[in-house]
Amino acid sequence: MDGGMEGMHSHGSHNAMSPSPSAGNASHRMMMMMHMTFFWGKDTEILFSGWPGRDRIGMYLIALLFVFLLSLIVEWLSYSRFIKPGTPNVAAGLAQTALHMIRCALAYMVMLAIMSFNAGVFIVAVLGHTVGFMIFGSRLFKRPSHSGDTDLPPIKC
Repeated sequence: MDGGMEGMHSHGSHNAMSPSPSAGNASHRMMMMMHMTFFWGKDTEILFSGWPGRDRIGMYLIALLFVFLLSLIVEWLSYSRFIKPGTPNVAAGLAQTALHMIRCALAYMVMLAIMSFNAGVFIVAVLGHTVGFMIFGSRLFKRPSHSGDTDLPPIKC
């Protein structure tokens, strides 16, 4: 095996392994530069390679707004009622499944954004979930209704 790669196995195939850092593998060097602890600052990558970019405070703020809105939408989907009473079970079940898929995909996107380890991203994600719950899940803005049911159960933390 090559310099420091002893722990990486590819089920008997040595060709599937990445070259060592000394071989000039740019992606390996980039992975070594990733933050693995929380940090403050606008110079980060969130969800997509090169986004929001370095030294671009405006794009960083847009990225924070995007993460906030994603987490807010996750809460909205968790507490909304889209399926009308009386909808046939098959149609209702398919609609619930589609809503669940969308909600999970958005929740995973928020999680991946948080994995940038940027403290600002973490804070806006938590704030988005908090504001979303306050608006859509708490009694603060709810109108009294006969049916407290939603289409999807809340995501368990």
